[in-house]
Amino acid sequence: MNLPFALEPWHWLALGVALAGLEILLPGAVLIWFGAAAFCVGGLLWLLPDLSSAAQFGSFAVLAPLCLGLGLWLRKRGAAANPEAVVNQGAARLIGQRGRLEGALENGHGEMRLGDTIWPVRGPDLPAGSIVQVIGAEGALLLVTPTPPA
Repeated sequence: MNLPFALEPWHWLALGVALAGLEILLPGAVLIWFGAAAFCVGGLLWLLPDLSSAAQFGSFAVLAPLCLGLGLWLRKRGAAANPEAVVNQGAARLIGQRGRLEGALENGHGEMRLGDTIWPVRGPDLPAGSIVQVIGAEGALLLVTPTPPA
């Protein structure tokens, strides 16, 4: 493969930066790994300045899927390390927390404050100010049970 110009390390580094920038615009956790492969080829060319264009493109063709595989492995490993992540779980992340009823829990329905938010709750009838613990969630409705004051 004969190019009209010689590729230099900065060409590969610029490609890596461009791919990393595209990852910001088109998130998918794929382009960043191709950018990492371009950085690796740039480093390889810096160490071996006489590397042919064919060897550079061949190196990129080998490194790109390897870097992508590494990225997917890291993502899978991170997900396995924290299977109980509370991201996108809504009110379910509140299970186990305690709070005080804002008003009486009558006919099985009432409200409680957790942090700076008042949540609708369902549970046994209790007077206002009772301490309750969240034992479940149905959408934004918290299921509570009475707990003795701590």
